[in-house]
Amino acid sequence: METTLPIAILSIVLGSIVVLLFFTNYMHKRQSEVRSISSPDPLQATPNSRPSKPPQQHSSKKPHSKSHSHASDKDQSKRIHHHLDVNTLKGHGDAVNGVCFSPDGRCLATACADGVVRVFKLDDASSKSFKFLRINVPTGDHPTAAAFSDDASCLVVASQTLTGTSLYMYGEEKPKASTDSKQQLKLPLPEIKWEHQKVHERRTILTLVGTTATYGSADGSTIIASCSEGTDIKLWHGKTGKLLGNVDTNQLKNTMATISPNGRFIAAAAFTADVKVWEIVYSKDGSVKEVSKAMQLKGHKSAVTWLCFTPDSEQIITASKDGSMRIWNINVRYHLDEDPKTLKVFPIPLQDSKGAALHYDRLCLSPDGRILAVTHGSTLQWLCAETGKVLDTAEKAHEGDITGIAWSPKTIPLGDKQVLVLATAGVDKRVKLWEAPSL
Repeated sequence: METTLPIAILSIVLGSIVVLLFFTNYMHKRQSEVRSISSPDPLQATPNSRPSKPPQQHSSKKPHSKSHSHASDKDQSKRIHHHLDVNTLKGHGDAVNGVCFSPDGRCLATACADGVVRVFKLDDASSKSFKFLRINVPTGDHPTAAAFSDDASCLVVASQTLTGTSLYMYGEEKPKASTDSKQQLKLPLPEIKWEHQKVHERRTILTLVGTTATYGSADGSTIIASCSEGTDIKLWHGKTGKLLGNVDTNQLKNTMATISPNGRFIAAAAFTADVKVWEIVYSKDGSVKEVSKAMQLKGHKSAVTWLCFTPDSEQIITASKDGSMRIWNINVRYHLDEDPKTLKVFPIPLQDSKGAALHYDRLCLSPDGRILAVTHGSTLQWLCAETGKVLDTAEKAHEGDITGIAWSPKTIPLGDKQVLVLATAGVDKRVKLWEAPSL
């Protein structure tokens, strides 16, 4: 019993010492951890932060990647930017179906599938922003084409609905004179001056063209031709909306139709290789008497896709799916059975990847008659009208098909110079302005 007691006491003492050492070691480690967390050694921050390095590297690389991508986009944009491309009119909510200039060239109207017709003021073609007038067509209507009547304050709009095609003429009321010179009156929004419903039944209007009738006894009124996708073409008085004449091409399906600049002829491209031309006959009082068949242009071997008149109204330029363009002299005595003559034939200088000739979708001749602007899909070309030589090409003028093309009738400001401007519209919701190339 005496031996057992000292052994027990010694065991308790040794156990207490072990427990004390363990507890002391534990507390020392705990305090070390606390000190490390509360005031870490900067030299040890790097290994401790190693797991967080990847996010830091990622975040540091991301701006660099963005910058590189942005620079790449800018380089790409710079590469594809054409030197004749001077501006882009943005803000359209859908495909732009057509464009037309006012007679003075200072306004450009765009017909957009978003239900809005916009009239842009082109004070300077190189401007960073353009003022424009917004014309909302009636709900459910989709503008397909537009043409100015008389001046920039009158605009005829073709619109398609589920029930048929409509024509609206929008005009502005002149502001009333104010006795207060300090008061600045805003011009009222355009209102509908005349309208016609189901003008081509339910058929879409493909082209709408207006011109000032100056030939013969014409009184100088603006006349407008609307061409449907069927076989009918209608002639309208721009100011009053009166129907002046109706033509049936009898060629299965129209492609387009236009009027000569002097208001004498209507010519249509349709399903066949022949082009039919009608003469607008005027009475002594200046009104339209009748529209009679005048002549037929025969020579192409395949369908004519587009045509345009020369500024003097004495020639017609046609493009065909046979891979050629022709210039015709229509200043003939057709009433004496004198046929129009082919003056020149040019091969279309555009080929596909296999070398096959392509056709042009649209033609538009500059007001001086020297430069022919042509399109195929998204490709835009400028040709010398005299020789057919390619002056310049923009292979991807739009991101998608070009739907409309028009020359300014007069030069307009471009910075410190005056230039002829070409406007193009596309399915990419944009309208572009192009400077005329040098001959």
